[in-house]
Amino acid sequence: MIRPMKVGIVGCGNISGIYFTNGSKLPMVDIVACADLITEKAKARAAEFNVPLVCSTEELLANPEIEIVLNLTVPKQHFAVNRAALLAGKHVYCEKPLALNRQDGEATLALATEKGLRVGCAPDTFLGAGIQTCRKLIDDGWIGRPIGANAFMTCHGHESWHPDPEFYYEQGGGPMFDMGPYYLTALVNLMGPVAKVAGANRMSFPTRTITSAGKYGKVVDVDVPTHVNGLLEFENGAVGTITTSFDVWAANLPWIEIYGTEGTISVPDPNGFGGEPKLFRPGSGWQVIPYSHIYSDNWRMLGVADMSAGIQLERPHRASGALALHVLDIMQSIHEASDQGKSIAITNTVKQPDPMKMGLITGQID
Repeated sequence: MIRPMKVGIVGCGNISGIYFTNGSKLPMVDIVACADLITEKAKARAAEFNVPLVCSTEELLANPEIEIVLNLTVPKQHFAVNRAALLAGKHVYCEKPLALNRQDGEATLALATEKGLRVGCAPDTFLGAGIQTCRKLIDDGWIGRPIGANAFMTCHGHESWHPDPEFYYEQGGGPMFDMGPYYLTALVNLMGPVAKVAGANRMSFPTRTITSAGKYGKVVDVDVPTHVNGLLEFENGAVGTITTSFDVWAANLPWIEIYGTEGTISVPDPNGFGGEPKLFRPGSGWQVIPYSHIYSDNWRMLGVADMSAGIQLERPHRASGALALHVLDIMQSIHEASDQGKSIAITNTVKQPDPMKMGLITGQID
């Protein structure tokens, strides 16, 4: 019998609302506390979602009732908060990326292993109906043997809408570290792990001007590449590319396409849980494929629920720290490959995540 594990949330900013919302819908989790450096943010979320305890991060980590820490801080704080949670004897689930570099990611997982604890990490969008349907199409052989893939994420940055966009242009930000986890996690789920990468990057604009409300007109220095191109060699022999950019005003590109010996799959936006999976086979043309799985709405928190179930059932969880470290290694290696002008082998490999089960109803994982 799976019970709700007690969750404490650290970081009550822009992304936290959907986690609080879905926490009340998933019986494997029970949000009992929240903390933020700006206490008013934590108090507002607690009032909005009936969370019983608002406290400091230190108090949350010391609370013996809390079993899982959900780390929704900005990327540069991920490693420190994850480490503190593990040292406090808590399982931890983190927003993406796992850390700013592979060394900190490796240290996080090593500490978790030493303590006998679990690490999970966003994104969990690949657990949704759209990408799980594509996974089933591939596993069932509808496109034959996968031989290639392309992925594209293009926009002109987040400073026009995000209330605090500065961190997108700091170390640990940029389009690859911000949006790459969605695309790379989806690709690893669909195609398996990556063996080697190459890269070519650039920074097109040295500064950005915020046009969102609150900080309108503030000029931000750009410290990271904002147009990043990666070449991916998968362990199964397939070859892929990924482009992530904050420099593109408009484009007509797919999110992800998977090419096989007998057909093609068009994968919906990996930043969402739903979308339209499309299949092309010779003689049939493009067809929209009905969902084989549930969870097509915005179900952020699903990865935490799957980790809770995995802990209790003693099975691997899907949005795992090992998967996040593999993705982090890929992203950092693409940057390094561009800087060094050579291909780089990925040393932190991972097993392809298990597909979600079919025939579930809302609120179920197993």
